[in-house]
Amino acid sequence: MSVPFTPAHRGGSGPPLVLLHGFMDTWRTWELVLPALERRHDVLALTLPGHAGGPPLDGDVAGALERALDVAGFATAHVAGNSAGGFLALELAARGRARSVVAFAPAGGWAPDDGSWRELLAYQRELLAQAKVSAPHADAMLATPAGRRRATQDLVVRSEHLPTDLLRHLLLGVAACRGGPELIERGLRDGFALDAESIACPVRIVWGTEDRLLPWPSAAARFRTEWLPHADWAELDGVGHAPQLDVPVEAAELILGWTAR
Repeated sequence: MSVPFTPAHRGGSGPPLVLLHGFMDTWRTWELVLPALERRHDVLALTLPGHAGGPPLDGDVAGALERALDVAGFATAHVAGNSAGGFLALELAARGRARSVVAFAPAGGWAPDDGSWRELLAYQRELLAQAKVSAPHADAMLATPAGRRRATQDLVVRSEHLPTDLLRHLLLGVAACRGGPELIERGLRDGFALDAESIACPVRIVWGTEDRLLPWPSAAARFRTEWLPHADWAELDGVGHAPQLDVPVEAAELILGWTAR
């Protein structure tokens, strides 16, 4: 079963805006918000290194993203990211490459004494293995409401509005995430560190109260108390881990309201 995976999408006009997806995802996670964002921005949605359609892993991921910005002609850009992409957006900000950041449930914010992040990485390792087995059955899984719910339960609370083609792409993208095992090993070895003191741009952090992967508020502890307590914080009641999929209209508004400042 083949699916075209591509390294990036670019469209629209206006100030540059870079979109970064989460672990095992692709740039198409932003598909439902692109029309609104492209009316006001030159949007570059990237597939991360090691992911389906993205470049191979070569050095640090944030460095690869900086090179992608250079190729696009963006000295700086507004950056929005989800999960691992949210953490990477903050890393770009710490490197001086972001005009502003909107981070949807950014990874890495566990309290120093909270070891649940290791359990999450172990769970994601299992998901990678399961995805390779279930990929040939993706169409059958998505053909029923119960199957759609199982396929999306870690990302969203509501899935009825999500196009089947997009869900199929995202499911198969997990199976095709060749750099997944290495990225998990890197995470287990290195943990998560953020040079928050070097972030000088405006930051908005958005979290869904029904996030199953990075539960609110525990997974945001270090952002709230140590790294970015003065960020603009938004809670989305009844929303899951990926607001750009769960509530795309509201997610687009949260990005555009911040980049317009």
